[in-house]
Amino acid sequence: MLFVLAIPVLSIVTWASALIDPLSELPKFGKPLNNLTISVGREAIFTCIVENLGQYKVAWLRVDTQTILTIATHVITKNHRIGVTHSGHRTWSLHIREAKETDRGWYMCQVNTDPMSSIIGFLEIVVPPDILDYPTSTDMEVREGSNVTLRCEATGTPKPTVSWRREAGGTITLPNWHEVTSIEGPHLEITGVSRLHMGPYLCIASNGVPPTVSKRIVLIVHFPPMVWIEKQLVGAYEGKRLVLECQSEAYPRPISYWTRPTNETIANDNHYEVETISKGYKGYKTTMRLTIKSVRAQDFGSFRCISTNSLGETESKIKVYRIDRQPTTRRPGTRRDSKNSWKLDHSNEKKAAGMRDEPMSKGNSDSGEEQLDFQSATASSCFHRHEIYVNLGIIVYVGIVLGGHSTT
Repeated sequence: MLFVLAIPVLSIVTWASALIDPLSELPKFGKPLNNLTISVGREAIFTCIVENLGQYKVAWLRVDTQTILTIATHVITKNHRIGVTHSGHRTWSLHIREAKETDRGWYMCQVNTDPMSSIIGFLEIVVPPDILDYPTSTDMEVREGSNVTLRCEATGTPKPTVSWRREAGGTITLPNWHEVTSIEGPHLEITGVSRLHMGPYLCIASNGVPPTVSKRIVLIVHFPPMVWIEKQLVGAYEGKRLVLECQSEAYPRPISYWTRPTNETIANDNHYEVETISKGYKGYKTTMRLTIKSVRAQDFGSFRCISTNSLGETESKIKVYRIDRQPTTRRPGTRRDSKNSWKLDHSNEKKAAGMRDEPMSKGNSDSGEEQLDFQSATASSCFHRHEIYVNLGIIVYVGIVLGGHSTT
């Protein structure tokens, strides 16, 4: 395809003076002109190979504006970013430095034969994505339960795609209640926003041209305090060290404190230790901990944990009730204790019944550590036989039959 362009008169005179005898061998192009794709700001270089150029001249032209850029080694245009280089008479290169988006279009390498011969190539300028400050959303603060839309507008060539994800990971809940890790589109809509939606989001723009860009948008959710406890009733004895806890959630961050049964606010002192631990984004989750170092009589009653912010106040109660101190005496827990206890009880029973002891054969315990002496007893005529069974060291007292009645 040949392009014949309108050239100013002065240029035509100069161009035509280069024409030579048409009977000589005509130049021909060594290969087609390649299309170029470069990023904005880079240098574009078109290379034109001409065989048998002889006395003919090579010119570079901008097709869409019909502008002559260079003739031979001379730059005709006033655009300072345009240059021309050559290697002998065969290789001619057009340089477009610091390429702009306006440089996008068709370029022609032309030889002044009769008729003119030419080849063309297209210059594509790609632009990395850029996120516009307006109308892209800034950090937002909303009330819990409302609807919110985050916006992200980006430019670039090719047109970039925009995706959303949470900066800390996790899922995004869509209006249809589906949960996804990322979502595409310039708008992120959240219906019925809750405290779980609070945190930073990233809007990411990409079009295949590095670098990919992103913007951080923080969503803050305001809601009144909520307080709850695991144990509403706690038993303690005087002198015991006791720890009470309650959990609260609120934003803006609340003022949290405890009151004792006399409704006085508790502060750190020799008797009480108050601790508040915050977690979650912006610390909207709080653990309120009260340590009573040594329970006193006046500590029995209801302690209140209270949380308040600009949207409301909430409290919850923990009742501390008195219990007896745990006994310190040792209960029978070994076989030796059980045997000794049995011997003591059995002796008392025999004395109460007026029985006299007689020796019995000695038996061995299953551990082989101890010998037990078992006594037989003879009572008055109103007593019958008193039987004791020994089985593997375990003593079973069958009973005493007294006056025709048996007790076990």
